[in-house]
Amino acid sequence: MKKTGGQLIVEALEANGTKRLSLVPGESFLAVLDALADSPIEQIICRQEGGAAMMADCWGRLTGEPGICFVTRGPGATNASAGLHIAMQDAIPMVLFIGQVQRDAREREAFQEIEYRRAFTEVAKWVAEIDDARRIPEMVTRAFAVATSGRPGPVVLALPEDMLRDEVETVEARHYTPVPAYPGEMQIKHFVAELQKAERPLFILGGSRWNEASVRQFETFAEKWAIPVGCSFRRQMLFDHLHPSYAGDVGIGINPALAQEIKQADLIVLLGGRFSEMPSSSYTLMDVPYPSQKLIHIYPDPNELGRVYRPDLAICAAPSDFVAALATHVPDAPPAWSDRTIAMHAAYRNWSTPPASGPDGVHMGAIMEWIEANLPDDAIYTNGAGNFATWLHRFHRFRNYGTQAAPTSGSMGYGPPAAVAAKALYPERTVVCFAGDGDFMMHGQEFATAIRYNLPIIILLINNGIYGTIRMHQEREYPGRVNGTGLTNPDFADLARAYGGHGEKVEKTEDFEAAFKRAQESGKPAIVEIIQNPEAITPMRTLSDIRGS
Repeated sequence: MKKTGGQLIVEALEANGTKRLSLVPGESFLAVLDALADSPIEQIICRQEGGAAMMADCWGRLTGEPGICFVTRGPGATNASAGLHIAMQDAIPMVLFIGQVQRDAREREAFQEIEYRRAFTEVAKWVAEIDDARRIPEMVTRAFAVATSGRPGPVVLALPEDMLRDEVETVEARHYTPVPAYPGEMQIKHFVAELQKAERPLFILGGSRWNEASVRQFETFAEKWAIPVGCSFRRQMLFDHLHPSYAGDVGIGINPALAQEIKQADLIVLLGGRFSEMPSSSYTLMDVPYPSQKLIHIYPDPNELGRVYRPDLAICAAPSDFVAALATHVPDAPPAWSDRTIAMHAAYRNWSTPPASGPDGVHMGAIMEWIEANLPDDAIYTNGAGNFATWLHRFHRFRNYGTQAAPTSGSMGYGPPAAVAAKALYPERTVVCFAGDGDFMMHGQEFATAIRYNLPIIILLINNGIYGTIRMHQEREYPGRVNGTGLTNPDFADLARAYGGHGEKVEKTEDFEAAFKRAQESGKPAIVEIIQNPEAITPMRTLSDIRGS
C-alpha cells in the first residue's frame, strides 16, 4: 500500500515509541500535520519554536527517551536552535524535525531556505535531510538510535515539503535498538582496587543515561562504602540530598569547604559527567590536562575520555550500566574515610540552610523553608538562568530522580516550557517553575500553552526589575556604571489572569504561604509574582556589598 511521506513519518514515530511531541505548525510539513490527526500521539501546540524545542528537551531529560519536536523552516528552525543547544550541551536525547523547501528549489535561497547540515552541525549529533520518502523508516529509526547512544544528544532531520507529499511503498519502521555500554570485568576490579587504596575519595555525579533504578543502586553503593558524593551543576536529582553521603552541589557558587575537599582529594571519580566549565569552577578544581588528584572517569563516549582531563582510569560506559556492575562489591572493612564523609554531609546541611534575613522586602530564605516543609518529595522543579535560581539549587534538598529540569548551558527562558512539558508527562505531580522577570519573558508565552491544555503549573516569578546576573557582574567589574540591565515589566499577576490563569502578587514574606495555597487550589496554571529587592542579588551578598568591594 502506498503511503505519503507524512504518513510514514508518523508511523515511524509510533513504531519507535513516541507518545507525545511538541510543535509549532508550518506550511512546510502540512502532510505530517494531516497524518498526526489520525495518530494517538499526543500533540502540544506551542507558541514559539524555542519553547517547543525546550519542551522536547525536558521530555528527553526526564524519561531518557528522545523528546520529539516539529518546527517549520527558516525562522522556525532558528528559533528552535536555542533548544538544540541546550540538548547538545546537556547530553539530552531529542529529535527535531524541520520542514524544508521543496527539492527543486534548493540552493536558490528560496523562501525561508536554510541548509541545515551547514547551520546546525555544532548543536546536533547528526543533521540529515530525507530526500526519498522510501528511506523514512531507515532515517527516523537511525535518528532515535543516534540520539540515545553513547553521549546522548539532539538529531535534526529536514523534511522537504514535496517529499512529504510523495506516495511510495516501503518497509514498515521498527523500534530502534538501544546500545548499552558495559564496563569490562577487569575495569571494575581496577576501579575497586583504586577505591580501596584511597584515603580521601570523592565522587561527582553528572550527565545523562541515568534512571531511577540506577540512582537508587548507587545510593546503596555509597552507603556501603561511606563515600562522599557531590552532584554536578544542575544534576542534583542524581542523589538524595539527605543521604548521609551527600556532600553538596558542585556548581556555580560552590560551598568553599566542598571546593577545598575536591582539591585535596586523592581520588576523584567523575561518574557520567564531563566536568566542564561551570562545575569545575572555570577549570580550577582540577588541573588541565593532568589533575593532581588521581582521576577515574566513567563516561559513555570515548571521545570525551581524556579530552580535557587525562584520567588514570578511563571507563567507557553509561552510568546506569556502570552502577549495575558495582552491585556485588562491598568493602572488606569500614572505610577509613567514614568520619570525613560525615563531616562533609554536616557541612552541606549547614550550607543549604537558608539565611533568616536579608535586605528589606520579601525574604526568599523563608520562602524556601516553607517550600521544603510543605511540598512533596516528588515535586518537579524547573528553571532557566539567573541569580534567582541560586535559591532553588542551594536551598532545595532534592530527594528523588526525575524531579529537576534545568539547562546546564545556562539558557534563559527554559523554565516555563519545561514546566508545561513536565506537567503533561506527570499530571499527578506538583510542578513548580522558578523564573526571574528577565528570564520569564524569554519564553513566558508558553503559559498560554499551559492554559490551552489545562496544565496547572505554578510559576514562582521572582521580580527584581533587572537582569540580575548581568548587573551583579557589572557591579563587580565596573562598579557604579550601570548600563543595559534595567527592565520595565508588566504586572505579572495581572498577566496570568489575562491569559485565563491564576495570578498572585507577594510583597511581604508572610503573604507567600496563603498566595501559594490559593494558586494550588485554583486548579489553573498560576503565576505567583514575588517582588524582590534588587539588593538581594545573592543569598549572602547585596549589590551594595559587591559594588563596595
